[in-house]
Amino acid sequence: MTQSTPRKPFLDVLAGQRQAVPPLWMMRQAGRYLPEYREVRTQAGGFLDLCFNPDFATEVTLQPIRRFGFDAAIIFSDILVIPYALGRSVRFEVGEGPRLDPLDTPEKVATLSPEADFTKLEPVFEALRRVRAQLDPKITLIGFCGAPWTVATYMVAGKGTPDQAPARMMAYRHPEAFAKIIDTIVENSITYLLSQLNAGADVLQIFDTWAGILPAAEFQRWSVEPTKRIIAGVRAKVPNAKIIGFPRGAGALLPSYVGATGVDAVSIDWAAEPSFVRERVQSHVAVQGNLDPLVLIAGGAALDRAVDDVLANYASGRFIFNLGHGIQPETPIAHVEQMVKRVRDFRG
Repeated sequence: MTQSTPRKPFLDVLAGQRQAVPPLWMMRQAGRYLPEYREVRTQAGGFLDLCFNPDFATEVTLQPIRRFGFDAAIIFSDILVIPYALGRSVRFEVGEGPRLDPLDTPEKVATLSPEADFTKLEPVFEALRRVRAQLDPKITLIGFCGAPWTVATYMVAGKGTPDQAPARMMAYRHPEAFAKIIDTIVENSITYLLSQLNAGADVLQIFDTWAGILPAAEFQRWSVEPTKRIIAGVRAKVPNAKIIGFPRGAGALLPSYVGATGVDAVSIDWAAEPSFVRERVQSHVAVQGNLDPLVLIAGGAALDRAVDDVLANYASGRFIFNLGHGIQPETPIAHVEQMVKRVRDFRG
């Protein structure tokens, strides 16, 4: 008798099967709130040195799985590896975040290479292969990329800004030049995501962190359409590819995003309105989210109430428990343990 493949609760939800105990992981779960991560980060030196060293990237990807037994591991990397592979200067300055050479005029956009050098990203694929080999078969491995709009906002401004006005302004003033940036990210993200699937990723997530700052028409043009093209491009080669979208801050525009892109699940931020999400979104796809990362820092009775609220709002449908955005570095580990226990003890 052949040994059957272990079930992955996370994948079961994406396949349409609600779980009595929702699968659980956290965005940015491999990160600075863990002392073991900080130790490896010190050894690695710079942030990109950590991303591009398969030994280090494998280790930090697995650290939160060992500590908390999450249902999914997400490969340790960054959304700005695509600009890096496109030959742009990408550096991370301590306390400052990412710095790139800005593409803030049509003349500068004309210098953008159309094709990434994916040999630069081979360390990411090697880390995926290593994590896959070491991961318990019940645990899902997530690969990811940044959505074209969000990646473009950093490429245009050369850094993060409070409202990403430089990219928004360029999209209004020079839509053809801006579309060239978007198109370049779309085509290279398809290749990048397919390579992650080939290296062992079970699921892909597309992070559109800055989607929520766009007016409705621009949201459709610069967030929805490029994401739809990426998903179509991936599924042209891997028809059953499972893909989660995270258009942070999309609010009332979530149903149109879900309907147009074809995602299998959508991640929601902590400000999402529960009844709207249940009726208009979760009735069509699985939902992932949406605990406020700040209540995870607060802990205590407030954290218990907040976890219970998330479960009460969404666990009766197809649901993956997560945060509404990434975990903050100052989060106490004991509070993560408290959250995990409360979710695991739930029987819906």
